[in-house]
Amino acid sequence: MIYTQKLETPIGQMIAGVTDGGICLFDFEYRKMLPAIKKRVSDHINADYLEQEHKLHIELKEQVDEYFQGARTNFDLPLIFSGTDFQKKVWKALLEVPFGEKRTYMQQTRVLGDEKAIRAVARANGENCLAIIVPCHRVVGSNGALTGYAGGLKAKKWLLEHEAKVVGKAYQASIF
Repeated sequence: MIYTQKLETPIGQMIAGVTDGGICLFDFEYRKMLPAIKKRVSDHINADYLEQEHKLHIELKEQVDEYFQGARTNFDLPLIFSGTDFQKKVWKALLEVPFGEKRTYMQQTRVLGDEKAIRAVARANGENCLAIIVPCHRVVGSNGALTGYAGGLKAKKWLLEHEAKVVGKAYQASIF
């Protein structure tokens, strides 16, 4: 069973899906692709959804609250990645992007060892369903411009500015 709960955050309402094995979904409730993503997760885990609290929801909420308060820069949660081997590789590489920093898609492809895979990396980034925890918001365009984000560019900008503030950096980005 995938137990779901809604969590309110400064950048919008999120839906959290957990199993006894870990967190498999933490995404924006208003995301257009959410039904397809929920199906992918459900198919991968071979489980149905049930709106019910689970002990991992409590731990997730505590860590997410600490993140938004500026008291947490890394998450320490069991994660379940529901995707292809390539997607999992991309998502795990995102976990290596330090809090308060950003990378370009090209830098991410270099980390993954294949500069020609930039579109595939960008697509896998967009398929991430563990928002904030797996920090796809830290990846920007080659010129530093904010590009695509499931929560919207205003949320991406907010997250980057929040992290920069926590680490004592000035950060401003145009969302256009």
